[in-house]
Amino acid sequence: MRLPPLNVLVAASVLLGTSSACIVEAPGGASPEERRAATVTQVPPLSIRSGANLGGKVEVVGASVQPGRIPVGDQARVTVFFKVLQPLEEDYLVFVHLEDADGRMERMNVDHKPAGGLYPTTQWKVGETVKDEFVIALPPGASPRAINVWMGLWEPRNDARLPITNPEAVRNDGRGRLLLAQVPVGG
Repeated sequence: MRLPPLNVLVAASVLLGTSSACIVEAPGGASPEERRAATVTQVPPLSIRSGANLGGKVEVVGASVQPGRIPVGDQARVTVFFKVLQPLEEDYLVFVHLEDADGRMERMNVDHKPAGGLYPTTQWKVGETVKDEFVIALPPGASPRAINVWMGLWEPRNDARLPITNPEAVRNDGRGRLLLAQVPVGG
């Protein structure tokens, strides 16, 4: 369903004499520039190869972590590449769970809208490769030997994850979470 532009809604509110208003996030349309910034024509050499198939709709081609370890008290940038296999009817979030590889630290969530929020999954085109970036950091005082980076695509309205359809080919937990990487900590 397409909603009218916000200025039409405001004008209708004024004309109808309604005094209370609420702001509703307007459905966005990625501009051609935003789409170009969110997609790549060629995937660069990757430090992590995946091949996870999410619901037959998206393949996690792979990722890179820069630097290749998380310095204590610092952060690392993760870049993930999604190849679009089929149209997506829902706007999914990228869910990211950071967990101590030894289970001594509370899980951290780094869930976010893909491509910095510029390019919702309902606008992804079959055949393109979408680049998503996020930062992982440790809480003060934490010093695990390594962090497991679990991820996938999640639709919050229905609390549904896209299932991993090739679980035998990728590291996963059997609950729709892909183990993207185990990132060493320190040094």
